[in-house]
Amino acid sequence: MTDPSAAVLDTLTTTEAGTASRHEAGFDGTLVVLSRRNVAAGVVSLELGPRSGEGEGGGEGEGEPLPAWRPGAHIDVVLPTGITRQYSLCGPAGHTSRWRIAVLREPDGRGGSQWIHDNVHEGTELRVRGPRNNFPLRPAARYLFVGGGIGITPLLPMIAEAEAAGADWSLLYGGRTHASMAFLPELEPYGERVDVRPQDQHGLPDLAGFLGDPDPSALVYCCGPAGLIDAVEARCASWPAGSLNVERFAAVTGQQPVGGENNPPIEVELRASGMTLTVPPQLSVLKAVEHAGVPVLSSCEEGICGSCETAVIEGEIDHRDSLLTEDERAAGDTMLICVSRARGGRLVLDL
Repeated sequence: MTDPSAAVLDTLTTTEAGTASRHEAGFDGTLVVLSRRNVAAGVVSLELGPRSGEGEGGGEGEGEPLPAWRPGAHIDVVLPTGITRQYSLCGPAGHTSRWRIAVLREPDGRGGSQWIHDNVHEGTELRVRGPRNNFPLRPAARYLFVGGGIGITPLLPMIAEAEAAGADWSLLYGGRTHASMAFLPELEPYGERVDVRPQDQHGLPDLAGFLGDPDPSALVYCCGPAGLIDAVEARCASWPAGSLNVERFAAVTGQQPVGGENNPPIEVELRASGMTLTVPPQLSVLKAVEHAGVPVLSSCEEGICGSCETAVIEGEIDHRDSLLTEDERAAGDTMLICVSRARGGRLVLDL
């Protein structure tokens, strides 16, 4: 008889083989908003697909198939204002005719979410890039999912995949109020596996009770506000290395900013372009490269989306991002040039 845990691992290992790397961007073009729906207070979901008549299908959402993606993937939405924002794909991972995202209106944000809420409706065309996956679901026999607010979005397809694979999983979902928590009807069929904890009724989520003692067979996936992620990281400090996987909306606080007194000028050789730049303290490597006329894909410029990740040929990296894992940092062969710099004053990049 096959061990159930082994069967789950086999299933998830098989599905992970198709996981897109975050370095790959499969689509860059225009999609139309096929539907807009209010899914919680201040949260709208948008379904995006090919324009009507494109491809063989002929109808909206039935044209040329969109690139396949795996749970944890996100897309860039490039707004007409010039702002680019990342949103997790939160619909069924197997659908290639349409992609679903959800957008929380953030009154204190930088304007992207408000623009979408105020200007995007059914029929609106948006430029989209991706998908990329910075938050892939890795094989495990047991999953502990922790979502806060709009952080539920990347977890929805992960839960569907874990459930389909027969994995042992549970979700702790927190939010300010019950009305502010999106996609609750989609979670109801999972019954007791899902613990919904609006803060105005239950207070802060009981992370200690939910996570329990370190479990080498389990992986923890967390997405939500910085305070929630910091608390989960603290609770998982004694877990085996690699157990915790998080996705942040904003950069980790306390990182040395570009322009600080600890930012001496650095020399950056762009090996493929045949030029060497001096990057002054007040400028990021990304901006210096762009000013030199070398094209680089970029988006958040906060070290969280991974768009500008660049191969490093030589030099010691001063990592200041909020994305790379400890193993990836230790490897020293890639960096996010929007925020990271150099120890020792010199880098050679594959640009």
